[in-house]
Amino acid sequence: MTMAGNHIKFSADGKSGAGYIAIPESGTGPAIIVIQEWWGLVGHITDIVDRFAAAGFVALAPDLYHGQAASEPDEAKKLMMELQLDRAGEEIVAAAKYLTTMKNTTSDHVGVVGFCMGGTLAIWSATLSDQITATVGFYPGASWERTAPVWSKYSGKQSMIHCAEGDGTSSAPGIQEALTHINAAGGKAVAYDYSGTSHAFFNDDRPQVFDEVAAKLAWARTINFFAAQLSV
Repeated sequence: MTMAGNHIKFSADGKSGAGYIAIPESGTGPAIIVIQEWWGLVGHITDIVDRFAAAGFVALAPDLYHGQAASEPDEAKKLMMELQLDRAGEEIVAAAKYLTTMKNTTSDHVGVVGFCMGGTLAIWSATLSDQITATVGFYPGASWERTAPVWSKYSGKQSMIHCAEGDGTSSAPGIQEALTHINAAGGKAVAYDYSGTSHAFFNDDRPQVFDEVAAKLAWARTINFFAAQLSV
């Protein structure tokens, strides 16, 4: 059970943003940031925020498109390419800071999970903030060229990557790059492959790619990962 989610504005250290937040029925829990797919802060993402709250987390999805959203791939691609990464990074860091100052959160550490474009940003986010210590990327993009992560910042941090077979599994060069660099930095990164899946297999608003069995397994792994990492 959760308290009703709300659209909010937040600020921290002079940086501000807006997004959707949900709090567990208990009123407290570890902090999670949810990063949107290229579609924007759509219903699928707010539903994931609510699901995290139902699982006992205080979850916030920052609106990185600032009110814009897409329903067609061409429009989504345009919004993604127009995204100002510096500003997006600042808003994610501000969201982490905001969450840790809330009376509802139970840790100084924050987990970040993202999907598609958001999977890339989630993994990147741990290189931007000391407070972000655990990340999960669902089928992140194939290249780190735009974000250019400083992988050494992953020292002592943890990451999990869920890989679709249709994207080339964990053998894809971008996934291998992240695994190699995070582990070399003194962090710990693991990847899971989901056979027979297409990109975006977790998105139950897209029946043409949704895979219920894989989605349930990936969700369970994600919840267990965050519960373990954010309780210390």
